[in-house]
Amino acid sequence: MTPIALTIAGSDCSAGAGLQADLKTFQHFQVYGLTAVTCVVSETPLIVRHVHPIPVDVVIDQVELLLQTFPIGAIKTGILYSAAHIERLAELLAKYPNIPLVIDPVMIASTGDPLIEENAIIAYKEKLLPLATLITPNLPEAAVLLDRKEIFTNEFHDAAHQLAQRFQVSVLLKGGHLNEESCLDYLVEGEATYEYSSLRINTKASHGTGCTLSAAITANIALGKDLTESCANAKAFINHSLITSIAWNNYNHGEIHVLNQGTVS
Repeated sequence: MTPIALTIAGSDCSAGAGLQADLKTFQHFQVYGLTAVTCVVSETPLIVRHVHPIPVDVVIDQVELLLQTFPIGAIKTGILYSAAHIERLAELLAKYPNIPLVIDPVMIASTGDPLIEENAIIAYKEKLLPLATLITPNLPEAAVLLDRKEIFTNEFHDAAHQLAQRFQVSVLLKGGHLNEESCLDYLVEGEATYEYSSLRINTKASHGTGCTLSAAITANIALGKDLTESCANAKAFINHSLITSIAWNNYNHGEIHVLNQGTVS
């Protein structure tokens, strides 16, 4: 039987992030992907022009129908625009505690643009994160969840443990924002910890890496892999994707010139 995964996320018209990236990733791992659209984002890798939220009732109707219809092996969430979206979704997903839930707490785009309403952060903390099997914040997101302005390099590991303790979940803290030659991700799973390291890839095509990583983890969980193997497989996949990525040096006026593929820096 083909494994099935559900992504509850936004639509990225440039197809590098959001549910488009999730579906591509699910397909790579031969997992059938379902989607529930939370918002439509007018964006490219260079700019987020506008976030158009889908009405809460429509989002919940999508998710509820899919949960009632398909034997879903794992779920991931991406952009959840408002507190109302998060609260209603948490209420629904709490009824399905046996389905592994990967939460990518998407708050800020790689361009620096905010992607959710400010009141959504409280709902994340109080309602949704405690339901997760795994959360996958980057450093700016982790700082928000820990009520800090910034997380420094020497606080990296401690921050992951604090998140795991505060929300009683497993945490994969992504270290791509650290100013280091390698990209280190740190998994806290109960009393166990694991590190996943790869050389930093010099490429402009890094839009959507967080979505792709969490989708790859979700796909592997749907395939029956444990959390440590799922994270390892996802790390290898995102590293290969960056090395073989395609970027453009001009997104304006239809002038698209393919750059060289990414190289290890």
